[in-house]
Amino acid sequence: MKSNSVSLGVDAFATGRADALILIGRILLAWVFVGSAYGAISNFSGSVGYFRSLNLPAPELFTMTTIVLEVLISVGLILGVGTRYCAILTFVFVLAATAIAHRYWEYPAGAQQIGQYNHFLKNISIMGGAMLIFVTGAGRFSFDRAS
Repeated sequence: MKSNSVSLGVDAFATGRADALILIGRILLAWVFVGSAYGAISNFSGSVGYFRSLNLPAPELFTMTTIVLEVLISVGLILGVGTRYCAILTFVFVLAATAIAHRYWEYPAGAQQIGQYNHFLKNISIMGGAMLIFVTGAGRFSFDRAS
């Protein structure tokens, strides 16, 4: 009986505060892109060097494109502008980044492989968050809802 009342309380909390919790979720999901874009902007040459180390053509173009996409994703998720489209963009962007940069199975066993595997898992989780935002939408606290 007690566990049922706890379950009902948790459900009531989530339902009653859904819009605020969705906003918090959008901000937390966007945070990784805010930090990444800031890092790439503040250390542009380092970002170019990273893309060069992946043997990508035109690493400067990859860096610029990545920065633009990360800023777009950050703004869209935080403000709730075109949120479902932003969620799709997030999913596709992270899928591509994972396929390009976090192929952990290509690294020898050890710290580097573990690091890449952790990035791979983080990206899978981000893709899950993007799917959830795609399904739920932006919630009440968003520009999408205001229009």
